[in-house]
Amino acid sequence: MTEARNLQPNLFDVIILGAGAAGLMCAAVAGQRGRSVLVLEQSRYPAEKIRISGGGRCNFTNLHTTPANFLSDNPRFCTSALSGYSQHDFIALVDSYGIAWHEKTRGQLFCDGSSRQIVDMLLEECRKGHVQLRLRGRISEVSKRETGFAVVTDQGECRARALVVATGGPSIPKIGSSGFGYKIAEQFGLKIVPPRAALVPLTFDTALLSKFGDLSGVSVEAIVACGKTQFDEALLFTHRGLSGPVILQISSYWHEGQDIVVDMAPGTDVLATLKKWRRDQPRQEMAAALASLVPKRLARAIADTVEGPERIADFSDAWLAKVTAAVKAWRVRPNGTEGYRTAEVTLGGVDTSELSSKTFEARSVPGLYFIGEVIDVTGHLGGFNFQWAWSSGFAAGRQV
Repeated sequence: MTEARNLQPNLFDVIILGAGAAGLMCAAVAGQRGRSVLVLEQSRYPAEKIRISGGGRCNFTNLHTTPANFLSDNPRFCTSALSGYSQHDFIALVDSYGIAWHEKTRGQLFCDGSSRQIVDMLLEECRKGHVQLRLRGRISEVSKRETGFAVVTDQGECRARALVVATGGPSIPKIGSSGFGYKIAEQFGLKIVPPRAALVPLTFDTALLSKFGDLSGVSVEAIVACGKTQFDEALLFTHRGLSGPVILQISSYWHEGQDIVVDMAPGTDVLATLKKWRRDQPRQEMAAALASLVPKRLARAIADTVEGPERIADFSDAWLAKVTAAVKAWRVRPNGTEGYRTAEVTLGGVDTSELSSKTFEARSVPGLYFIGEVIDVTGHLGGFNFQWAWSSGFAAGRQV
């Protein structure tokens, strides 16, 4: 990374904590505006979350990004940033670097090659802005001074007029994620919306695992609802409970003690189908009949759960309705999630009421900014969280 444009080696216009998606975007924009920028990252490498995302191909945005794809205590907070730097703006940047990409499904855009291309692009954008990047720096103190902020690391003390916190949340701790950004917010008196794991698999208790644990690896297209919210995508049974895109999506809305309702045969009139089979193939076993609607192992588990007669001919209309409910409206109560270890993002964070939605500056602490996942804005699965990083990073980078 190029030496920053400052006369004193540890004095900058802007210090950014975190070299993730939001931090690098902010740094590039600010640097190219002529600001001297230092990015501090505690990990060995920058942008690890980008590198490992999308199976190594990085789902870098979504064509259909709107404010409706984000959760927050203030759902309108994200509107300004998303309109100020949209998915189309980021796609244009990707195209300008000749990075080939494709739409996988539902507007999700992935690199044809490696996610490293996105990392290299951001680092090159930072080089154009003469941004200085320091890795493996442990921060021991952050303080406000008369002329700005001071950050003390094991590599020395740095000062800047503006401080941007882009440290993310505690999801995927193996790449160095933590709740450090929340501590800084609290240090300066900002409120925090209690964080929790999001876009995360759901777990079963021992009783449910005894019934469904053997289905690990079975996948089915499903509609999953929690309260008034529902998603339709693939569901995967695991040895701990449920996963797959549809479960990750609904996990952001699920709270402990709630049921989820699962339709494992979307678009199929299961009751009418079962009545037809009872008439046309009365000697068939229920598990065999259900295997034409759902995977064989799942069909057997459903049949065993209903505990009806073996042959479909012996099922009354009431029993068939019970089987239908087990397929179309399976009501199940997870006992928890797999937590931050496997969560893709973190819900909650710095309360948006503390920040300007246009600049991301703290209302009560001039010169202090928060961007990306550390804020109480969380996207759906499918590239939306990266777009939030680009949009919020751009907005702050234009201001600092």
